[in-house]
Amino acid sequence: MNLKDIADRIINGGEITPAEALDILQNAPREEFHRAAHEITQRRVTKKFDFCAIISARQGRCPENCKWCAQSAHYKTSCENWGWVGTKACVDAAVKAEKNGASRIGIVTSGKGQTPAQIEEICDALREMRKQTKLHLCASLGLVSAEDIAKLKEAGLERLHCNLETAPSHFGTLCTTHTAEEKLATIRAARAAGLEVCCGGIIGMGETDEQLVEFAFALKETGANSIPVNILHPIEGTPLGTAQFLPIERILDSIAILRFVNPGTAFRFAGGRRDLTDDDARRCIYVGMSAGIAGPLLTTPGAIYEDDRALAVEAGYDVSPDVKA
Repeated sequence: MNLKDIADRIINGGEITPAEALDILQNAPREEFHRAAHEITQRRVTKKFDFCAIISARQGRCPENCKWCAQSAHYKTSCENWGWVGTKACVDAAVKAEKNGASRIGIVTSGKGQTPAQIEEICDALREMRKQTKLHLCASLGLVSAEDIAKLKEAGLERLHCNLETAPSHFGTLCTTHTAEEKLATIRAARAAGLEVCCGGIIGMGETDEQLVEFAFALKETGANSIPVNILHPIEGTPLGTAQFLPIERILDSIAILRFVNPGTAFRFAGGRRDLTDDDARRCIYVGMSAGIAGPLLTTPGAIYEDDRALAVEAGYDVSPDVKA
């Protein structure tokens, strides 16, 4: 392994192989590894640190058995439950996010997918949000058909979020009520419809080095415009509730290897950000984080706009909102 040669290859538009990525992850000196990821980030990533906000528009009572999730009806947690919040609440959240300097907002709903009536509710909200703000509009709606994606796009949706969550080979040990392939089908349908895709996952769910590399390459195959990087925040009552929060060195290694494989994609701080100190968040930006989700998340607290905005400016990013004209 010649780490510098591989990094230079990536900087100049080339690619890394899975074998090379695993070798680097397991054997490269940590400081050199992180510095190389930083150089790739500096050369390949747009120096624009944009913020996304989300609204949990339907929460809890989910029939899926994802072992990390407080919203699953299979587990006893302190998660609050509510039905569709309505168009006004979505618009209010969008207006607030725009005032806070967000560039986009996502409607997020619990459940495996949406009924036809629920798709219409979401479309109504998207149309009104499009009228009243200049934000880019996103949604995270579980598994979505090509027909429903077309309706959502017509209503104003620009980007669909669907996380792979982890390596496909690991997913079945964490969820048995839907599959990684079903997620990929939704992502392919969004791409075919001309939508952008936001696709990431959660690190810290027991993945091996090999599975972390597999996850990085699976994300590459999705062609994601944005990769949200969640760090497992163990929630009492879920099967992963007794897990330990990842050590910062493993977090940095994970971000760095994701960066080697996905050199030009925006990596977005997501769940677990508030478990990091600002100094550790600064180190995460150094190795590859280049965007954020701010404000309330789903069942865990999100980043504070001003904190991450200051860190991004310090790292040389432009943090002005990238909204529609």
